[in-house]
Amino acid sequence: MKTLQKTGGVAALLEAIIYISAFVFFGAFWNFPADANSVQKFAFLAENQVALSIVNFIMYILFGILLAVLVLAINDRLKANTPILSQVAAIFGVVWVGLVIASGMIANIGLSAALELSTKDPEQAMTMWRAIYTVVEGLGGGNEIVGGLWVLLLSIAALKGNEFSKGLNYLGIFVGVVGILTVIPAEVFTEIFGVSQIVWFSWLGISLLTSSKSE
Repeated sequence: MKTLQKTGGVAALLEAIIYISAFVFFGAFWNFPADANSVQKFAFLAENQVALSIVNFIMYILFGILLAVLVLAINDRLKANTPILSQVAAIFGVVWVGLVIASGMIANIGLSAALELSTKDPEQAMTMWRAIYTVVEGLGGGNEIVGGLWVLLLSIAALKGNEFSKGLNYLGIFVGVVGILTVIPAEVFTEIFGVSQIVWFSWLGISLLTSSKSE
């Protein structure tokens, strides 16, 4: 159990780092020519395909793998005092893992397919790319309901089972509610969810590492 908690703590900290890295990449380095025509947009995507594919792998697939470890560690921590609630939370956690990893695979395969089509029909390729982007956003980018439910339920379970600090658990409840609110088509909820999850993942990771040392 001690090893699992420590591994979960490391995974949580890495999740926070991935979030920060994604914000930095898209905020400071990714200059997608939104006002350009289809040919120019695909020329940009082709030039940056490797970088974008790596970012998608880290942001979705690696994130999902680390999330699976964290879901297992959290469930192991909570199941003794709140078995039913922690198991329900773990179900949503596992579903979120699948959605996030699927998003990354669809994004990278879709990018390659769209770029290949763009050499023959740029307009049709752009239509395909928009459809792929919509699917990716729906599964794991712009809609955070499943992730929000996981954080909300495990935070309530931790609060009832006297696990972690109350501050961390109340923050988790806030993060979870905001995640569920991303069902509303307002970008502000997605941004708040992302920023608050950085704090939550960091705090959770430190808590897991600290508690594993004291056991």
